[in-house]
Amino acid sequence: MKIAIGINGAAGRMGQRLVALSQEDPELKLVAALEFPQHPSLGKDAGEIAGLGILGLPVQAQPGLGTTINALIDFSTPEGTMTILPLCLNRKIPLVVATTGHTSEQRQEIASAAHQIPVLHAPNMSLAVNVLFELTRVASQLLAGKGFDVEIIERHHRYKKDSPSGTALQFAKIVQQVQGQKEFRHGREGLVGERPESEIGIHAVRVGDNVGEHTVVFSTLGETMELVHKGHTRDSYARGALLAAKFLASKGPGMYSMNDVLGIAP
Repeated sequence: MKIAIGINGAAGRMGQRLVALSQEDPELKLVAALEFPQHPSLGKDAGEIAGLGILGLPVQAQPGLGTTINALIDFSTPEGTMTILPLCLNRKIPLVVATTGHTSEQRQEIASAAHQIPVLHAPNMSLAVNVLFELTRVASQLLAGKGFDVEIIERHHRYKKDSPSGTALQFAKIVQQVQGQKEFRHGREGLVGERPESEIGIHAVRVGDNVGEHTVVFSTLGETMELVHKGHTRDSYARGALLAAKFLASKGPGMYSMNDVLGIAP
């Protein structure tokens, strides 16, 4: 039996790719394409919006009461996440949150929902990025206390609304948890003095149609190591989200991560 999925943010750039790629996956059936109540695409066919032709699935603000959804992927906005969260709680729908830019209060509310339903909340859905998170943790452990400065550089398209990216912040948090730096330095300007050991530099670049690049720099006197991920298309993020939905559909209530999907031991 196919896994019935819904997509919140179905008319957006990522949502359209999720719609398209879900049609190529024999294990999935797209049963709900959702957008916020005032969205101009409401009522239009999700397949036509995604460039596939008619699928017979209109974009709606709410799924029909008789629609069974085994997992819902949220790739929208922070406000979109908080709009769909009560629906998932009321109907016990597993939720994959791929949206970034939430406030601390919103993140707490999402985490609280995991007491009642399965929730997978990840700053990045790419499988390779999540492997790089683990490699960054290992590098941070091996180089801790050995005089290495850490800087993070991220590039995204000109339309990205949050800065720095949630992925860049996650890299910084991984290093901080291992090495203990106290400050995130978001760029530098003016006479700032020598670089202190207690900071991690985070630098955001916004150019053209770049779908996402992240570089974690470990550098000391005499040598530098860089861990790099480059996204070529949005499909890498969409495929990761679809895999996460498959994983979450069979789970019980709790908070999950892409490490669980990939089988990376805690």
